[in-house]
Amino acid sequence: MLNDFGYVEKAFANIKRVMEEQGENIKKAASLMADAIAADKLINVYGGGGHTTLVMGEMFFRAGGLSNINPIMETGISVFNQALKYLELERCENFGRSVMKYYDLQKDDVLIIFHNIGINAATIDAALEAKEKGVKIIAVSSSYWQNEMSADHFIRHSSKKNLFELADVCIDDYNPVGDSIVNVPGFETPIAPVSNVVDFTIAHLIEIETIRQCVERGITPPVWNSANAPGGDEKNAAYLKKYKSRVKSL
Repeated sequence: MLNDFGYVEKAFANIKRVMEEQGENIKKAASLMADAIAADKLINVYGGGGHTTLVMGEMFFRAGGLSNINPIMETGISVFNQALKYLELERCENFGRSVMKYYDLQKDDVLIIFHNIGINAATIDAALEAKEKGVKIIAVSSSYWQNEMSADHFIRHSSKKNLFELADVCIDDYNPVGDSIVNVPGFETPIAPVSNVVDFTIAHLIEIETIRQCVERGITPPVWNSANAPGGDEKNAAYLKKYKSRVKSL
């Protein structure tokens, strides 16, 4: 039998904790998203740097996912840039603001920000810019990172703000400092990060609850079919016509 040194058990324990302790916050986030769908607004999603941008990608143009997702896409701070370059950019102040300014969100628009650390410049600047515009912010991050990193920690934004201080709804992913959760006997460095496993799950939980609330309200939520399944392209055609001019990444 494969020895995962407790990885799957620990990852599921983290997800179970989210289910048990963050359910009400997920419902609040879904309510904002259902409101956006009812008002024919986009749901904007931003990843504050590095691997958290992958969660944004997971929600966008995804079979079984919402069609009105607008990714605040910036490859400069994603894993599709050179690693050392994106690491520098996600620590660079005003970069996150410039990205948000380009997408020009307006008062009462909905924005989901994923960043499990929740203190770096690209995350805080984006949140500050959105908050100043009156955007409703849903933050998915870790209280451990935000609370345990000292005020003078070198990756902190100069405001010393935590992401949860700026959000309307906060969903804690309980990501441990350092991210990796497995220790192999005889090897000192922890391995096997857990943040993306948990954050991908949270992304889908929010969408599930949003769609449930839409149905409860009598609203038909816009959802993509798989483009690779028979009839998928035909079923998606109406949503492509509706959103292609509004979602920059389509």
